[in-house]
Amino acid sequence: MPTTSGAYRAAVRLGVALAPTVGFFSPRLRAGIRARREAGDRLLEWARWQRDEARPTVWFHAASVGEGLQAESVLTRLRLLRPDCQIVYTHFSPSAEAFAGKLGADATDYLPYDLPGNVDRLLHALEPDLVVFAKLDLWPELSTRAATSGAAVAIVAATVSPGSGRLRWPARALLEPGYRAVTAAGAISNADAGRLARLGVEPERIAVLGDPRFDSVAERVHRVSSDEPLLRFGRGAPTLVAGSTWPADERVILSAFALLRRTRPEARLVVVPHEPTPEHLAQVEQRAAAVGLPQPVRLSNAGDAAPLLLVDRVGVLAGLYGAGRAAYVGGGFGHAGLHSVLEPAAWSLPVVFGPRWQNSRDAALLLEAAAAASLPAKGAVRALREQWERWIMDASGREAQGRRARAVVDKGVGAAGRSAVMLESLISSPRPHRSRTGGSAVLP
Repeated sequence: MPTTSGAYRAAVRLGVALAPTVGFFSPRLRAGIRARREAGDRLLEWARWQRDEARPTVWFHAASVGEGLQAESVLTRLRLLRPDCQIVYTHFSPSAEAFAGKLGADATDYLPYDLPGNVDRLLHALEPDLVVFAKLDLWPELSTRAATSGAAVAIVAATVSPGSGRLRWPARALLEPGYRAVTAAGAISNADAGRLARLGVEPERIAVLGDPRFDSVAERVHRVSSDEPLLRFGRGAPTLVAGSTWPADERVILSAFALLRRTRPEARLVVVPHEPTPEHLAQVEQRAAAVGLPQPVRLSNAGDAAPLLLVDRVGVLAGLYGAGRAAYVGGGFGHAGLHSVLEPAAWSLPVVFGPRWQNSRDAALLLEAAAAASLPAKGAVRALREQWERWIMDASGREAQGRRARAVVDKGVGAAGRSAVMLESLISSPRPHRSRTGGSAVLP
């Protein structure tokens, strides 16, 4: 079995040592460091008192909410195929904590740092039959040691962007053992399958199954009731819902909205910051005042629709997109990466985003289908105002774009079921028996 190198372990230990210093400048990272101090303890308690050794255990790991959405639909279908499974779910980002609690897993927690001692104590207690990584957040120590213990290792929704740093030295060399330990991988596309093989996964262990996120977003939209209170914020007016925004997005959106209101005073804007911290919300309010917009109404205080609604809590974006007639998706003006464009597409909304979308396969699919628009790096404010006004002026054209966006989502549905079948086959395959001491014996 492949094992991680001394260089990899040294790099992880260095990162752990430096994390508190870096966290001093990042509230988000600082929150993750605090939460991870006791990471794994709740899982150990669950394994001690509630784990049923007669039932198979599947350990899902997804870094954040985006990866979690891809894992969610696969997990749900696996439950249908194997209702006897016990599901453990871990995440890395603090933003995924609330999401993880809603998945219905038997146990959830933060993933400890990828060090041998942390990994060994969890594998020893949980004894998973299968470890599943979502998207690309594979941790080599966990992957290699799980494989050595006799567990199968899988990746679902595997995608590797052409510009991924994992494909370059030294990351590729450090991470390769983890990918070589993979038993089976479900890639999103043929191109992703090729890049996954470059990372170290054996080509014969890779199958192109599609993206389970399509299933997840379609189901989430389907679950929103027609009498959902959030939908009222867009009724009766041309409303743009701007989701997962960062300050660079908000500078463009608010300025464009201020220009649009001169000719279209009936237009409304809903701003949903990716991180609705008090500081971020205050910045949005200050920016709105600077460009002459009315005072934003915060969602927590909103009784009815307002010209400018500012969302001050998390977990409501999927429903709020349904209140819009068009959508803006954040992340395309910074370095964090474009956020998911599939949620608004599943609501049959045309989508607009910033110029840095090239690492988003979903954005490319929408652009190819003429269901989305990308703003230029220069002149973005004017371009957004013009696009928004076109959607207001040409309702039939806007609705046609929205139908094409939904068709992209519908075409992608089905990957979750295929991925769950792959995982079920790994659980059903004979695996080595594992002992409490961490040894294994091959089945006859």
